[in-house]
Amino acid sequence: MFGQTTTTTPPATERGLEDLDAAALAYAARIEGLPPERRQEARDDLVRFALPFAGRLARRYRGRGEPLEDLEQVARLGLVNAVDRYDPERGSFTAYAAITIVGEIKRHFRDRTWGVHVPRRLRDLILEVGQATAALTSELSRAPTVAELAERLETPEEEILAALESAAGYSPASLNAPVGGESSAEFGDLVGESDNALESVDDRVTVSGLLHRLPWRERRILAMRFYGNQTQAEIAARFGISQMHVSRLLSRALTWLRQAMLADAPPPWQNGAAESGTTRSKISVKQNGDRVVVEVGGEIDRDGADQLRRAVLEAVTGQPSEVVVDLVGAGGFDAGGIAALMAGRDAAACTGVPLRLTRVQPAVRRSLTAAGLAATVDA
Repeated sequence: MFGQTTTTTPPATERGLEDLDAAALAYAARIEGLPPERRQEARDDLVRFALPFAGRLARRYRGRGEPLEDLEQVARLGLVNAVDRYDPERGSFTAYAAITIVGEIKRHFRDRTWGVHVPRRLRDLILEVGQATAALTSELSRAPTVAELAERLETPEEEILAALESAAGYSPASLNAPVGGESSAEFGDLVGESDNALESVDDRVTVSGLLHRLPWRERRILAMRFYGNQTQAEIAARFGISQMHVSRLLSRALTWLRQAMLADAPPPWQNGAAESGTTRSKISVKQNGDRVVVEVGGEIDRDGADQLRRAVLEAVTGQPSEVVVDLVGAGGFDAGGIAALMAGRDAAACTGVPLRLTRVQPAVRRSLTAAGLAATVDA
């Protein structure tokens, strides 16, 4: 309909509002008694004749963030509606068409151009604030304050502030906009996001406390597997045990942690039947002539550390010719066990009694070396 250009009407530069009103009256008289297909032809002629008028109204709203082509299309839609609803008995067609076209353009700005949803009442207030700001800026030769805008519009300051903040929603900034300069960063890179790990904080804290209840070897294996990202074969080589054994230890530790997480009180740690003789702390003192041998077996945790400290200190204070700590059966030491050996070393240095750690397993040797006990360990 809008693409046709052939018409018998005078050029747009020669048409006035009187011509448009006369054309509308002629259209109303022409369609009386015509069949529907003939009425459509007369309607198209009037619409084509009035297109320049609709274009002039659309151009009044250019420069407000919307393409002129879109505004002209909206104005033409309003013109068609005005032609379809025109009633000569109600007055001038020009006045009616102007109201209809402008209303359609304003509706377009209201409903189609906001980047986010803003209530209609607030959008109307935003327009009023914009007009009042322009007027007061001209009068005061400066930007008006919120109080001055509220006084001019007779509106509470809270609503003025809400309108000013909501105005930013008309054309929100793109998340893909560059930050500036030569940086390749985008605005979206600076926007925070929800921390998906926040909900797991309670679980992490609970697990951290439960890990300290596990034996030293199980804690070490869990750390190597899940924090060190080591394979079961690598862990087995470090501890001098089989990969199947590492798998069983991991399974048992994880099962206990799951049960402890769901229980009000953590269940006691139960060693496997096959390992009950090797994982519990076993400390015995033997007198071999003028030499004392402290045999250590199992894993030296917090409870076994006190027993080990007493055994080594008593052996040193007895003034033997030598104190030998046999660690062939020791599977692991926690911090308390290492501290017990260091206390024995210091006591031996004070009394002048030689202290020697012998038959140390590779995993334990690394811990002793890191603690500064390498000088007391047999090669």
